[in-house]
Order: sequence, then structure tokens, then C-alpha cells
Amino acid sequence: MVTFRLRWRGVVLLKALKVARVQRELGGVGLVLRARGQGEAERGEQHGGGSRGHAGVYGGGGGRFGAYAAGMTQAKLLSGVPSINKAVFWKIRFHAHDPASVIETPDGRTTLILRDVELARAKTEARADRVFVYEDFTPEGGLSGDREVRAAQATAECLVRAGVTEVVGDRSVPWVVVDELLARGIEVSCDHDLGVIGRRMKTGEEVEHLRRAQRATEGVIEWACTTIARANAMASGELEDPEASGEALTAERMRRRIEGRLMDAGFLGEHSIVACGAVGADCHHGGAGPLRTGEPVIVDVFPRDLETGYHGDCTRMVVHGDVPDVVAKMHDTVARAKKASIEATRAGATGEDVHRAVIGVIEGAGYAMGFPPEGAADGYCSMPHGTGHGLGLDLKEPPLLDLGGPELLVGDAVTVEPGLYMLGVGGMRLEDLVIVREGGCENLNTLPEGLHWA
Repeated sequence: MVTFRLRWRGVVLLKALKVARVQRELGGVGLVLRARGQGEAERGEQHGGGSRGHAGVYGGGGGRFGAYAAGMTQAKLLSGVPSINKAVFWKIRFHAHDPASVIETPDGRTTLILRDVELARAKTEARADRVFVYEDFTPEGGLSGDREVRAAQATAECLVRAGVTEVVGDRSVPWVVVDELLARGIEVSCDHDLGVIGRRMKTGEEVEHLRRAQRATEGVIEWACTTIARANAMASGELEDPEASGEALTAERMRRRIEGRLMDAGFLGEHSIVACGAVGADCHHGGAGPLRTGEPVIVDVFPRDLETGYHGDCTRMVVHGDVPDVVAKMHDTVARAKKASIEATRAGATGEDVHRAVIGVIEGAGYAMGFPPEGAADGYCSMPHGTGHGLGLDLKEPPLLDLGGPELLVGDAVTVEPGLYMLGVGGMRLEDLVIVREGGCENLNTLPEGLHWA
């Protein structure tokens, strides 16, 4: 048996592998993941993986990578399915539904390895200096028929041919890739910030993508709140569906219509929240059943732009008819907490600083922080969640605006969404999207935050 060393989060793990799996002499090869710096590698001339034909006939393109990376013993690695793994997609800005690996050498140049059917498109569209296919890096024993294993084998073979002995991988590198690297004698370490720091510092282009997504989000929220506010109240207190006379307007119907409108505009909306009354006291309850007059309704929508991949995220409140005093007080407190959190948001402040600004307003108004204690009676009201989270290609990204939240960076896109949730009454949450700047932040929202929309 031969033992390989895997350095992961500073802890040395031992893995025993049979000698038969080792296809070349061991050289203490290691992968070291490093934090990505600001900006992106320039998009250079793209090169294919050689002539394409039957399996195994790819013109030996992998040999050219060996010359290209000669003398470099370290590399950074991102790996995964670009349509799912947003760190990989962000790096190459290329959609594919099969595994891909992105190798970055110390000179800043990137090499992309992906499935052969994507080669022609990747050569013209992907942000990578060189593009290869799995078959360009076929190991001595051949490639697996399992596509995920196949991609991992090609990645390991590529690194071995280049003489790379240390590789830097991010927090999302699949274990199947790690396993193949270990089998080839490559030592792996994880950098928690690789693929994270760069994504946090949004470029001007990315901010415009977010602005576009937020406009679409606000548009459908305005329609939803107006529809609810203008509906007729039936004798039962339930609101009448304006599109179905005599039938109740339900959370489920509103969700379907919200998501249908988003799809018509080119956005994918999933699991939108339209939570009326007591169910809204569970902060992430999607809502169920008829909407009623005199009760708070949370409308929280967070769609993805199908063109750019970036998300919007916004929450507004609406009450049909008269607003109960207890609901009005909750709304006033949450609005002041949101204002305080926005004023506290600036480069150099921490996510915890922003959250503590909210805590000061919430507790100052006599409400609690945290979840209700077991057996709490109706009327108990608190804020159980953090103030916000990062937003971008993923709906939830670093940084968190919460206890322990990190220092904010210029370009961070973060939601600010304080809330209060009263058992037996419902929820109250207001949410804006802001971009962190020096000395403050830019609010991408323009929608009013009141309770009346009629």
C-alpha cells in the first residue's frame, strides 16, 4: 500500500491507495489553492485540442499544454459543471452541462478542459487561454465511461504531464477530482477564498446585470402588491380573485402568476413567497391558502435572469384594507432597521457591524432577537435571522450580514432585509439590494416600502 497526503483546511488526511492505481512514479505532487485576486485573467487566443475524429484520435493536443506549463509546479483549480457550479461559470463565463476543469498557472494563464461536444463553442466563447477536451489527456489505462470520472482523470493527467506538483483548489472541487489527483500522487490543499473574493467584488458589468434583475423583480412585486390591495373583500374576509369572480385569491395563485410574469420577461422565478397572516410568522414559509383583508402579506421574489444568470431579490409588504396597530408598529420598526442597516453599509465595515445596527433598532423598539422559545404564546415577536447576504450568480453568496460577518469589500452586492415575526399575527420584512462603495452604498431599489398599494 502507498499513502498519499491530502492537506484540507489545514488538517492532514491520510488516504491509502493500491500501487496498481499509480500510473507514474510518485513525486510528492501537490495542489495548492490560492485566493483569487481582483480582476480576471485576460482572455487570450484560444486553441483547440487537436484534430477530432473517432475516440482516441485528438492529435495529441495535451502535449502542447505540457510545453505551455513547463517549469510550473503549482496551479489553481476550479472544477465542476459550469451550469451548476457558479465559481466555474464565473471564471470562464461559459455554459455547459457536463464537468469542466479550469487550471490557472502562476503566470495567470488559464486552461479549460471540457467535453468534446463543447469544444467549438468554447474556443470562441469561453474566457480561457487554452481549451482542451478530456480525450487530449487520456491516461495510460484509458478514460472511464462515467463522465464525471472521465473529467477527473483528464484533469489529473493534464497536471501530471505538466509537471505540476502543487495545485490550489476551491471549496467546491468535487471529491471525485480530489480522489483522482491523490491517485496520481498530487497533494491537494483548499483555499476557502478561491473563487469567492473575486466574485464578491462585482464589476460595473455585473452591477448592471443586477440592476436589470432588480428592475424586473420590483416590477412583478409592484403588480402583486397592487393586485392584492385592490382586490374586493368577500363577506368571509377572504379576498376575491380578480380573474375568477366569486373565488378566493390564494397564495398559490399569486405565486403562479408572479412566476408566469417573470418567465414572460425572461426570468426564472422559483419558490416566491406570498405569505399572508399567521403563516408568515415562519420567515421562509411560502404562503398557503386564501389571502385575507386586514392581514400582513409578505411578497418576497428572487428570480434569475435567464440571459445573464444574475439574480434579483426584493421583499415588500402589503395589507388590504385597514392596518392593525400591532402590524403598523412592526412595519415602522422594520423600516427604521432597514434604514439603519443601509447607513451602516460601507467598505471596511463588517457584516456584523451592519447586523448590530439592526439589532439596536429591533431591541430598542422592545422586540427580541432569535427564535421564539418553546411554548411561546401568540403575540411573541422577534427577528430570528441575519440582516442579509451576498447576491449574484447564486441567490445566496458571501458575505453574510450577521454576527461574525466579514469585512465588506467595494463591489459587494448584499441584501438588507430585517424582519419581525409575531406568532398568531404574521411576518414583516423589507428587503433592498445595495452595492457596497467607499463611504457608503448604492441602493438598486426604487420601489416604495409602505403597506398601502391601492
